[in-house]
Amino acid sequence: RDGKLAIEEMTGGTFTISNGGVFGSLLSTPILNPPQTAILGMHKIQERPMAVDGEVVVLPMMYLALSYDHRMIDGKEAVQ
Repeated sequence: RDGKLAIEEMTGGTFTISNGGVFGSLLSTPILNPPQTAILGMHKIQERPMAVDGEVVVLPMMYLALSYDHRMIDGKEAVQ
């Protein structure tokens, strides 16, 4: 209720979502914190030129980065 988490409340998870975008990060490689099996890094949303139906359009884009423990998750399934 006071907007704070204790260490005990953050342990035992299996998946983490990290938002470096709030600090302006455009791209990074998230590092696993065992015993977690995966971490998804979300980055800054920034307008970029993109091709849509043969036209160049400026759209918001965000890079995502997924790191995972290959002992637990096969690479083929992770990227699909």
